[in-house]
Amino acid sequence: MAEGSVSIAQVESSFQKFAIHGDTKATGKELNGKNFAKLCKDCQIIDGKNVTTTDVDIVFSKVNVCFLRAKSARVITFEQFNQALTELAPKRFKGKSKEEALQQLYGLVVGKEPTNAGVTKVTKAAAVDRLTDTTKYTGSHKERFDESGKGKGKVGREDTPDTSGYVAAYKGSGSYDDKVKNA
Repeated sequence: MAEGSVSIAQVESSFQKFAIHGDTKATGKELNGKNFAKLCKDCQIIDGKNVTTTDVDIVFSKVNVCFLRAKSARVITFEQFNQALTELAPKRFKGKSKEEALQQLYGLVVGKEPTNAGVTKVTKAAAVDRLTDTTKYTGSHKERFDESGKGKGKVGREDTPDTSGYVAAYKGSGSYDDKVKNA
């Protein structure tokens, strides 16, 4: 490898991070089209001039079809990912040799992880605090929470009748043995 070049293992590490992003069942061995586009955007492969989101989608479809996979399988392996980068490199770095452009593209990908831009933050407003303060609840709503403010779940939502004795809701249930002993 040339001086200052990037190892394939480092590129594969970034590939795996993007492959599992947003998918709990992902193994990290295959990258879907959405995450490939996210990788290209987050790593600044898409620059808006030379490489656009359309270019990225076209290259993804091209490498996906080349390997004669089912059309429904919209994922690429690391090998196909490398092929896609090889196609995008000359577009992104015009005027450079294919190898040089590919190394620069690898440089953009290495060490990157998916970013969570635009993720909704939890609001801390006085109105929200007031509405979620369980100590201020009254009536039937008060029954849904214990003293610490933790919800009781189904027990707090449903009025479950006591069917423990011969006579339903008998106040002296469980006292029979005491009466027999004292007699």
